[in-house]
Amino acid sequence: MAFMKNYLLPILGIFLAYYYYSANEEFKPEMLQGKKVIVTGASKGIGKEMAYHLAKMGAHVMVTARSEEALKKIVADCLEHGAASAHYIAGTMENMTFAEHFVARAGKILGGLDMLILNHITSTNMQPFAGDIHLVRRSMEVNYISYVVLSMAALPMLKQSNGSIVVVSSMADAAMKAVSGILSIDASPKEECALEIIKGGALRQEEVYYGKLGWTNLLLRNPGRILLEFLSLRSYNMERFINN
Repeated sequence: MAFMKNYLLPILGIFLAYYYYSANEEFKPEMLQGKKVIVTGASKGIGKEMAYHLAKMGAHVMVTARSEEALKKIVADCLEHGAASAHYIAGTMENMTFAEHFVARAGKILGGLDMLILNHITSTNMQPFAGDIHLVRRSMEVNYISYVVLSMAALPMLKQSNGSIVVVSSMADAAMKAVSGILSIDASPKEECALEIIKGGALRQEEVYYGKLGWTNLLLRNPGRILLEFLSLRSYNMERFINN
């Protein structure tokens, strides 16, 4: 009885609340109207489509990538789509100084920040690891460390706006040429994928999975992990941990 009272009943309550509130959440494009949003890796693929969706919703859009020419066109397109404002800053996320300064410059241009969408990755070949430590280091710097740098730089502004950070991970889309003949799946429509990512960010969902296979969402949600996290966190004095 003690186990049921202390563990099973709270767990059941959490799952019931999760499904109830998830079913009743409704996304409205007006949620992004006037919001100040950064999109990294925005020169093509999902990043570009997210910028276009945000523009149509009336957001202030700041895009970044390495290709200045591509960004110029995207900014022009965003303005045509109805963006409250659209801006770009070109640069590479291999440079951590640029990553940090980019957020500061973007914040000054936009006048704050409501959402940071991290979508950039470094380009790599689809082949087995052959001992290239430089490639591993570059991948870690761009695909992980720059995310931390950008998030930390944006955190003060996001705290003021009660904003959110969105981290994107993709298997295909713009990388289909690189994985041609190796990965035998079709890319999901990038326009729809981009919209689902924005919805998830606006609704502050912890995780969003998008793909053509309906059972993918069920498998990736991993209820076992959720249960383990719940049980583990009960062992911590979170208030003391945070304020330590």
